[in-house]
Amino acid sequence: MSGNGQDLEDSLQRALDATVEDGESDLENRLRPARLSEFIGQPRVREQLDLVLQGALRRGRPPDHVLLSGPPGLGKTSLAMIIGTELGSAVRITSGPALERAGDLAAMLSNLLEGDVLFIDEIHRMARPAEEMLYLAMEDFRVDVVVGKGPGATSIPLDVAPFTLVGATTRAGALTGPLRDRFGFTGHMEFYEPSDLEHVVARSARILDVDLRPDGGREIAGRSRGTPRIANRLLRRVRDYAEVRADGAVTQEVARAALAVYDVDELGLDRLDRAVLAALVRSFGGGPVGVSTLAVAVGEEPGTVEEVCEPYLVRAGMLARTPRGRVATPLAWRHLGQEPPADRPEEDRGQGTLFT
Repeated sequence: MSGNGQDLEDSLQRALDATVEDGESDLENRLRPARLSEFIGQPRVREQLDLVLQGALRRGRPPDHVLLSGPPGLGKTSLAMIIGTELGSAVRITSGPALERAGDLAAMLSNLLEGDVLFIDEIHRMARPAEEMLYLAMEDFRVDVVVGKGPGATSIPLDVAPFTLVGATTRAGALTGPLRDRFGFTGHMEFYEPSDLEHVVARSARILDVDLRPDGGREIAGRSRGTPRIANRLLRRVRDYAEVRADGAVTQEVARAALAVYDVDELGLDRLDRAVLAALVRSFGGGPVGVSTLAVAVGEEPGTVEEVCEPYLVRAGMLARTPRGRVATPLAWRHLGQEPPADRPEEDRGQGTLFT
């Protein structure tokens, strides 16, 4: 094999070694729905995606490239797998951080067969050289591989079999305009309603052979922060508690006792969420305070507070982002068993500043 061919194969192996699937257990894969008809929630995205896929199947051509955006745990990876199943195509999986060089991407693209689905998770974290190569592949189904260095470098065009790219991102705003514009369909995933999460928990319980009672499923769904991944994780922890300390049946009483052991309160807040609120209220008088200062107070990195805690606390109406910093709302004070001060300026109460 020539040196250039070996480089491509090495790049392919690096990309495959860092696939998303490496960190997923067989159990999580079992809980994923296999068909679009089995996917619970996200009715708008499901309907739109079904039209895209059915139209492509009738035309006998690969569908437009698909971008799925939204917070973690809402089913973006599951939908990517479902797209492959509905099309009867193989799905090749990688992630943005794994594509450090253009050669990594060229290796994957050159090994695709016609109609294959390429799934890139966290696509906004791709290296710029790989992203620029992807533009040409998405539009013209070819890539230009540069061989050699300096004045003697030459560009070799390689044809790529027609494929469908499915990109997933938790930060749609971080995507560059040229990349975002090349997707023919964009679906934004929303947080789930508790009623949908009850169906998710009930389905997972059947797969895991858990004796889940309706009131137990309702209790778990209500504490799952609108996220199926969290709902499934809580179900497994409650199952453990039910098998060890109860008779195996997951009732409301058992679920409450189990989630108390795992520090998940009635609103779905965990230890870190409550630590952030407690620091805001008790250490900083409710704010405003900068996220870096708040992170130091709870012993975490600013990125953890900003990306893990804040989205749900803002959505739950307990924390507001104001131009002056983070502010605890009256609901946060009361959740901690305290009354909010009445003499604070309006702009520091988190009133009407939820999205500033």
